[in-house]
Amino acid sequence: MLKPYDLLENVLLDIENGIKNNINASVISRKYGFSEGHLRRLFSFAFNQSIAAYIRSRTLAASLNDILETDSNILYIATEYGFEYEQSYIRTFKREFGITPGDLRKTGQIIQIKPPLHLFDKKRVDNGVLFGPDFVMVPRFYVIGKSHCLSFKDLCTEPLLAKQFLENERKQIKETVNPNVFIGLTCNINEEGRFDYIPSVKVANLKNIPYGLCGLTFETSMCARFRYIGQHHYYDTNENVVSMFYNVISNFAQNEHARYALSNDKIYFVMIDTRLYDGTYCQIEWYTPVTKK
Repeated sequence: MLKPYDLLENVLLDIENGIKNNINASVISRKYGFSEGHLRRLFSFAFNQSIAAYIRSRTLAASLNDILETDSNILYIATEYGFEYEQSYIRTFKREFGITPGDLRKTGQIIQIKPPLHLFDKKRVDNGVLFGPDFVMVPRFYVIGKSHCLSFKDLCTEPLLAKQFLENERKQIKETVNPNVFIGLTCNINEEGRFDYIPSVKVANLKNIPYGLCGLTFETSMCARFRYIGQHHYYDTNENVVSMFYNVISNFAQNEHARYALSNDKIYFVMIDTRLYDGTYCQIEWYTPVTKK
């Protein structure tokens, strides 16, 4: 099985090479031996867009040369790029570019296209690939979990603590918002490098906190979000991957040219939807609150 970076790079190449051959998610997923649904989820997680929409945009962009540089009729061009009917091509073209192919030929209007996606080596990490940051607004949410006091020398224990929580303490928590989504909070970092690590799940409120567990409110915040795809189970996230996340956040915080700075409260959280693991690739999101500089 290909490593995540190589898989995604090959998928992008397959799309470019297959534009005139009716390339689609079904064809690609069969080539690499996993389900179409998994490919769709993986592509959307990595690139923040659906694979179907991306293929459509790249196909339409490729057809522009035929529109502008040849005298081929619209029906011929439509069928060349996989459209069964001329009108469906025209409608899709107009939704993408705001103008019909015929009007584009007449006016020579400048239009914006979606360029091909590329992966860069700096995104490659260990047996995974890292994306981000992008910036998102995270609404207030509540969690219940088990608090552990750790130091940065204990990073390798975080996945084990998460596994123990998911297999044991989570069963005590009622009214979970989504029991399949794990939240790992890091907070109260002090100068000695100690911090609280809280494996948890989201809940509707903090009215019923089981004995031995704790509740915490994450206030509405603008966050920098990093996304990671790894060739391992999320239980097997090793010290190198956890350290990589902390290093990425540290580098982000020290970037003098960034538009955002880390918030003073220094609460980070990792989010994992356990349903997305298919036996090969895990998907992890890491959030850290930021403020505009």
